[in-house]
Amino acid sequence: MVKTGPEGWLAVIKVLVAEDARQVRETLVALLGLEDDIEVAAALPSGDQVVPAALEHRPDVALLDIGLPGTDGITAAAELATRLPGCRVLILTGMAAPAALSAALRAGVSGYLLKDGSAEHLIGAVRAVARGGRVFDDRLVGPAPD
Repeated sequence: MVKTGPEGWLAVIKVLVAEDARQVRETLVALLGLEDDIEVAAALPSGDQVVPAALEHRPDVALLDIGLPGTDGITAAAELATRLPGCRVLILTGMAAPAALSAALRAGVSGYLLKDGSAEHLIGAVRAVARGGRVFDDRLVGPAPD
């Protein structure tokens, strides 16, 4: 979880990024790196690397693609929930399938976003998830009731 400093300010959010598409992964790292309160602790091309890297770096948030080679993102999320429960998982994917969302929810993810959303929404989701919130794409679950 994100820790607060002595005067209530939020410490830097450590993020692990796992995305097999190199260009997308590097873009995510660059985008997150622009934020003063976010630090990318690790950037990985394979799901097999997620848990070992998370145990080493202790991220607050793991930003995972579903379709990772080796171990898929949902399996990695479930293993993180067991091995490193303080690390919250945010799925970032192109898969809008209800079955994929259901599997992610069963794995204990804190968020599920589609890749075609805005950069601002992604950054806000990382912050919200790090603070204990849950963020799901409105196109998959519908808007929150008023």
